Amino acid sequence: MTEPLLDTPPPAAEPAPLTATGRTMARRMAEAWKAPVFHLTVEADADAWDALRAGRAGVTLTDVLLMRCARALLAHQAVNAHFDPEALAVTRFERADIGIAVATDRGLLVPVLRGVDGLSLEQIAAGRRELVERARAGRLALADMQGATFTVSNLGMLGVAHFDAIVNVPQVAILAVGAIQARPFLADGELAERRAIALTLTCDHRAIDGATGATFLGDLTAPPAAHRPASEEDAR
Repeated sequence: MTEPLLDTPPPAAEPAPLTATGRTMARRMAEAWKAPVFHLTVEADADAWDALRAGRAGVTLTDVLLMRCARALLAHQAVNAHFDPEALAVTRFERADIGIAVATDRGLLVPVLRGVDGLSLEQIAAGRRELVERARAGRLALADMQGATFTVSNLGMLGVAHFDAIVNVPQVAILAVGAIQARPFLADGELAERRAIALTLTCDHRAIDGATGATFLGDLTAPPAAHRPASEEDAR
């Protein structure tokens, strides 16, 4: 009678150390996980946002989202802020410097598009493209990923319907963007269909309460001036 073969464990793989950026990200995520957070989810009208980029070459829905985020952040500076857990203090900012989460071969990077509130849609689009290209080419400097007042993470292009993102401390909020999906709705008593985007705001409850997060999302998703064609004022 032969002895049964014993399973032989595979040889141990050599652990791969995290990069400097990866170590910083791991530390920040661990810090963020300790924060008391809550999540708020709403839907934005993708068709109305499409109207804002009509006739603007190279402008995407992400760029429209960044523009509207900047406006809402300045109107609700409690969301455009940093929290210091040692001093138990909140610093609110009067400029929207928005971090854009970018998946790369080297992991997740979050370069910062600065002064979004002062840019046109075309300038936002050009700045976003340049940051994404540099991130994926490994040409970002550390300074390019520091100082954001708010972060947007978009997994919609990967088919994710909605998700909860982790706050990028010391920021007090992050917006998770899901895929565009068709939704039924009533228009003049008739059933119709529209495209909607799920937006989930993760908030640090030490700095933001539910009403503040809700009103921020309300302004972010409000219909843009009765869907009129985009003007230069819409692009600011």
